[in-house]
Amino acid sequence: MNAPKSVLVLCTGNSCRSQMAEVLLNHDLAGLVHASSAGISPQPKVADGAIEALRLAGLPTQGLVPKDLDTLIDRDFDLVVTVCDNAKEACPVFPRPVPSMHLPFHDPHGEPLDSFLRVRDDIRARLVPAVRKALGLGAAS
Repeated sequence: MNAPKSVLVLCTGNSCRSQMAEVLLNHDLAGLVHASSAGISPQPKVADGAIEALRLAGLPTQGLVPKDLDTLIDRDFDLVVTVCDNAKEACPVFPRPVPSMHLPFHDPHGEPLDSFLRVRDDIRARLVPAVRKALGLGAAS
């Protein structure tokens, strides 16, 4: 079996959207993809709403912490995904060429739980299939 493809999900604070995307990609594409996430300007902690939205979907949340892009910049990624316009604009040049895609999502930070749930479901509906397609992983069975 081939090694999983490596995906980096970038946003500004790495506290909501990119964290949910990391967990969803690792769960929904388990064995095919290993996702990491990072922020251009990481927040001090993952948003409570993001943790709760993942928990309500039965997804793991242990060990989720915002990470600075600088700690991952030298890793080899098969795909970089920006999930907010700020991260797209500030996306650095990686040490080696890496395919990238931009798929923005609403920022639920500071909003009620329902907003986090909608963003979680939107990420699952749009990002997971887009990453699958971008990496040539074929259709879900």
